[in-house]
Formats: sequence, C-alpha cells, structure tokens
Amino acid sequence: MGQTIVEKIARAHMTAGPKRPLRPGDVVSLRPRHVMTHDNTAAVMKKFATIGAFRIHDARQPVFALDHDIQNTEASNLAKYRDIEAFAAKHGIVFYPAGTGIGHQIIVAEGYAVPGALVVASDSHANMYGAVGALGTPVVRTDAAAIWATGEFWWQIPRTVQVVLEGELHDGATGKDVIVTLCGLYNQGEVLNAVVEFAGHGVAGLGIEARMAIANMTTEWGALVGWFPVDQVTLRYLEGRRELLAASGIERFTAAEVEAWRRNPPVPDPDATYAARIELDLGDVSPHVSGPDTVFTMRSVAEIDAERIAIQKAYLVSCVNSRLDDLEAAARVVRGRKVATGVELYVAAASKEVQEAAEESGAWGALIEAGAVPLPSGCGPCIGLGTGLLEAGEVGISATNRNFKGRMGSRDAQAYLASPEVVVASAIAGYITGPTLTSGSRPERRYVERSAPSTPSESVTIREGFPARLEGRLVLVAQDNLNTDGIYGKDYTYREGMTRAEMAKVVMENYDPGFAAATIAGDILVGGRNFGTGSSREQAATALQAKGIPVVIAGSFSQTYLRNAYNNGYPCIECPELVRRLKTIHADQIRDGVPTIIPGDDIVVDFVRGTVTYRDETFAFPALGDVPQALVIAGGVEQQVRKKLGLQ
Repeated sequence: MGQTIVEKIARAHMTAGPKRPLRPGDVVSLRPRHVMTHDNTAAVMKKFATIGAFRIHDARQPVFALDHDIQNTEASNLAKYRDIEAFAAKHGIVFYPAGTGIGHQIIVAEGYAVPGALVVASDSHANMYGAVGALGTPVVRTDAAAIWATGEFWWQIPRTVQVVLEGELHDGATGKDVIVTLCGLYNQGEVLNAVVEFAGHGVAGLGIEARMAIANMTTEWGALVGWFPVDQVTLRYLEGRRELLAASGIERFTAAEVEAWRRNPPVPDPDATYAARIELDLGDVSPHVSGPDTVFTMRSVAEIDAERIAIQKAYLVSCVNSRLDDLEAAARVVRGRKVATGVELYVAAASKEVQEAAEESGAWGALIEAGAVPLPSGCGPCIGLGTGLLEAGEVGISATNRNFKGRMGSRDAQAYLASPEVVVASAIAGYITGPTLTSGSRPERRYVERSAPSTPSESVTIREGFPARLEGRLVLVAQDNLNTDGIYGKDYTYREGMTRAEMAKVVMENYDPGFAAATIAGDILVGGRNFGTGSSREQAATALQAKGIPVVIAGSFSQTYLRNAYNNGYPCIECPELVRRLKTIHADQIRDGVPTIIPGDDIVVDFVRGTVTYRDETFAFPALGDVPQALVIAGGVEQQVRKKLGLQ
C-alpha cells in the first residue's frame, strides 16, 4: 500500500500506533523534532504546572519566540515576558525575545524546520514549515505541555489532497495570488482538515518565499498541512541558511544532511492514495484580492479597480508576506511616490534579520520615505494587537493571511487581502488597485474527488477499561459545520465554576434549546460534516461528555474539536458513510428543519471490529487502536502524562 508524504513522515516520528502502513483516520503518538510556542508559552507553562511536571523531557525540542503582543509595554505583559525568559533559562530552552521576529519565520530561517522533519507549533500557521519539505502542523496548548513533559503528542492521520501546479506565473502574479486563487476557487471544504501535498512541474518555478506564503495560507484554506517537495530551490535555500548560521557558530543541520536530502529527498510513494486531486495552471493566475472579511471570496485586481473602493489603512506585515522579496517588491512600486492623503500604511518585517537586509538593500528606506509607518518585527495588527488597527467604518487592505471580521480591529470595518505589490499600490492610490491591471481570466476549477477506499475490516485488541461495545438511542444532529457556540454557548464559556450537571443542562442550547431535555445518558450522538468548527472552547466536548453521551460520531470533525475531545478522554468516531445514510433515511425530518432527530431505535458501536450498526446496516470506521484507547482510559492527556511521569 503506497504512502503519502504525511504518512511516511508520521511513520518516521511514530512512537506508538499501528504496525501496518498508516492510513487516514489512524491515531498515533508522535515525537516531533521541535515545538514552537510564542506569547502563549505562558499559558503552556500553566498547563505544564497543572500536570505536575517539573522537568522538560528534551530541552532541544521547545523553541520560544515572543511575537504577538510585543508592542504592549504594560507591566503585566512585561512581567509575563520575563517569566517566559526565566523559564527558558532554567530549563535550557532556546529563547527569542520580542523584536527578534515572528516565530514561524524563526523556525524556518533558523534551521529548525528541515526536509522530512515533524515540527509543530502552538499556532495555526505551523503549516508554513512545509515550504522546506517539513511536516508542519498546529497543536493546542495541552499538546505543547505534553510534549514538554514527555516528548510526545497524539495525532490523527489526515486525508491528503494532491494539488498539481502546472506552467509558470506571469509577471505581476505572486505566490500570494496563487493561494488567494486556490482559496477562492475551492471554497466548499475540498481541503478541510486535510494535508495539501503540492506537486507538478510548476513547483520548480516558485521561489522559497512564494512557497512559504502558499504553505502558510493553506491554514486559511482549511488544511492541517501544506507540503512542498524538496528540490533545487529548497536545497539552495537550506545551503544558504546553513552557511549564515555557521558564521554565527550555529549548526542546526550539517552539509552531509543537505547532501543526503539531495540524494534521497522525502517523497510520497508513486502509488500513494489521495482523497482528491486539484490542478492549477500558474499561467492562468493573475493578481487577485480576497474579501472583504473572508478568504473564500476573490476578485481580480482589474475588476475591483473599477469600483474605486476607498481604503483608510494598508498593511505590509505578518508571517505570510513580510520577507525580503516582499519588501523589495513593494519598494519597487512605491519609489518616488507617496502614500495617499488619508491612508496609513504600516510595515513590519518578518524578522529583525529581514529588516536589516531590507535596510541594506534600500527597500526599507524606500517604504519609509513613501510614508509607511514602521512597526517592530512581530504579529501586531495581523492579530489585532498594538498600533494601527482598523476602526469602525474603515476599509483596509493587507498582505496578511486572515481577514476574518473583527480580527484586525473593529467588527464594523472591512478587510481585504492581497499581495504586497497590490497593498502598496492601493496605499498610494487611496483605493484598491494594483501596480498594473492585468485582466487575466478566472482559472477554471479542475477538481477530481477520488472514491475513498473502503475502510478495511480490522479487529483491534481492547484495553482494560475501554468499552468493547456501546449501544444507545440514536440522536441525529444532521447540520454540517455545527460550531462550538451552538454546542456550548459563549454565555457559559467564561463562567468559571460551572458544574458538570450545569453544563449538561445547557449543552446544545444555541443549536436546539430542547436538546438537553430530549436526550438521556447513554444516547449516541451522530453529527454532520466538520462537527465542532469555530472557536477552541473545550467545553463543547466536555459538555456532551457531562450529559452522559458516551461517544460522538460524525461525518468529520474540526481538528481542534477532535483534539479537545481526546485531550479530555472523550472518544470521537468519523464515519461519513453512516452519516450519509442517516441523512437519506431521515431526509423528511431534516427537510422540515427538525434540529434533533430521535427516531427511538438504537445504534451499536463495535470497537473491536470498528463498525457501527443501525437498522441491520453496518458501516466501518477507522478502528480505535491503542493510542486513542489509552487517552480515553486515562481520562485525557493531562492524566495520561501524570501517569507516565509517575505522579499518580
């Protein structure tokens, strides 16, 4: 059975899991090469202390980089930063202080992410590490604390979508335009919670910074990983970084390792199984803009220019588009020109090193002379912190990765995304436009969904304390994309001291006020696709657990929901075939808008065989092996870590 790249890299870092070849749905335990945390290191430190851990398992794994709230000089924030630095010094952990740069830039530029390595971060844009052939993926704070304490975390193998890039970009089109185009063309969940594995002859024409931008924003596209193959572009970049680091006495990887990647780069197997295939001719990509307020809506710059959409703020910041190539491209547009009256243009380099290089090349000076307002190397307005946020009624255009409503300031503002060249051209014009108006046609959709191979029948050994079988009334919540606010409302999320009984009374209240009264302990909940999307509140899992619902089955889960569930010892099963069948059987009630369907008959989950049975029909799901069973038996990650450390 051929393996995708993510399956091969996961296997190379696996400490527990199936002995057979890995496949989507498998839950495994992995030991990453590195784990990056930023300002949220303080929260991870609290988790670490709550667990009862006192020693870092491997001080070479963590990397601390302060980058989010670095403009905040309040005493409390400065004290937090001092605490993080002191913790790093105590445990011998590498520490990058505020102003050094954005954590993701540091991970790549400082040689922590390398081909074939697993590198994670307690931040969603860890996908960027795939630009150099690493498997980069986000983890939540509990996972980061577990890695500190034990060196390991659990992960579910995602499906993989192959994205084949053909042709070459025309002048004026950038890597940012590639990912903006992909997000706009394929905006129906095609890559949701998947690995995006780039391939094709077009990859060779993309520089490393373009690849970083594309891999970074696979996060906004909905993917868990964005991976580029290792080729001459990758190797030249790594060789250059190795030489620069060596000049400072740092060796993250050796010349011999670079040569080994040249001879034997990480590649998927020729007969690897993909969930879908997307094809994009780069020659069809032209400058485009995302928004407002979503990456899934796009228009060409030529089209939007005609509307003369006035802007008040423009941003050349963030981990996606503030590297040297980006700053120099922007400088070429602004030289000899000035930012329009009534517009504020903010610029921050991805790192101090990048800013110094831009100063030396003259790009930084050109931007400042044009009227740009410099900010320190950090996240700043991208995350809605510090100087220059969007105010009510304002319109902004940004070279950042997210334009969610309210993220960069007021919810009553509008945010668009574009390439650095389009951002600064707009700042000069005072409205959304580009340095040139290339009226390229919209690329056609070329998407082929592959039939998922049937989940093979597989018997697993059931550990003591884990149920071999569950039977309970079917409770069907058929809505796709049911978000965490619907499952556990914001009115309760930050109300400390809610008992489990109180949580059970309000579960699903925003989705169906009658849910709690209609359901009983032992019921088995079946949800739709992307169950638990939205915020990261863990109570969306623990409230159902408190209600006595022993398992949730869904067509698919938000990855954050899935992590929160298992981190609290709550089993979840993906079984899309069952969900499709139930939606057919109960189509009339779904059409009538019944939010919670309780037909009155039972559903049976057989964990030994990995099957669900309903009305004499049986459906297979990826069997829950030793790793997920151990999490459930332990009662979650924190308890499992305590047990490993001999603290209980």
